[in-house]
Amino acid sequence: MDLGLQEKVIIVTGGAKGIGEAISRLITAEGGIAVIAGRSTADNEKTVNEIIAAGGKALAITAELGKVEDCKKVIAETVAAYGKIDGLVNNAGANDGVGLENGSPERFMASLQNNLSHYYNLAHFALPYLKATKGNIVNIGSKVASTGQGNTSGYAASKGAINALTREWAVEMLPYSIRINTVIPAEVWTPLYETWINSLPNPEEKLASITAKIPLEKRMTTSEEIANATVFLLSPRSSHTTGQIVYVDGGYTHLDRSIS
Repeated sequence: MDLGLQEKVIIVTGGAKGIGEAISRLITAEGGIAVIAGRSTADNEKTVNEIIAAGGKALAITAELGKVEDCKKVIAETVAAYGKIDGLVNNAGANDGVGLENGSPERFMASLQNNLSHYYNLAHFALPYLKATKGNIVNIGSKVASTGQGNTSGYAASKGAINALTREWAVEMLPYSIRINTVIPAEVWTPLYETWINSLPNPEEKLASITAKIPLEKRMTTSEEIANATVFLLSPRSSHTTGQIVYVDGGYTHLDRSIS
């Protein structure tokens, strides 16, 4: 299916690794231009160089997204390079383990700054350009907003806010035909997830216990499956879809996890 993304300029935060990388690669495979924004210059340039070597188009921008000035920089450098913005994928974030008991007010606020603020800031600074192109935004959320997890208040609050902002922005942007949607992953096999599993005392046992609770096929979701949903929502093929929270999780969040 041709998704109609040829020469569309789409910013992907955290677009060099994991879910973000899969999204960046699929955008370029569909003929779009991925602007990869994140803190690691090495990771950004590695992914961009691989995309270009495969015949795609991409740009790397180093940015500490928790800083307002760096969010402005991402938008400014994108417009300087391409003259427009057609889409924004808010993806960057980290489950940082700032809990109620083991955290502090200062760490909680820092978690919101790192996991939530750039979703708003980038959307705000990109808005004039999205109005011009009737572009759209896809936010990447988390099952944690619906299920809880324990010991991750900052991350959970951020992801819950992202769901609320998706509905709020969808209403506010109706006059401009700018669509806003969110994709919710649950258990996705990424390099970060693999690192976490391997840090546990019995990683294979823990992984088996997790996958056993995923109703569809008892397996992890792939980054590519998250990318497929995200890029579809970015595309004109989903032209009448806005304000939606789309779960791509093998039924993990809403189906009974005791199903055998």
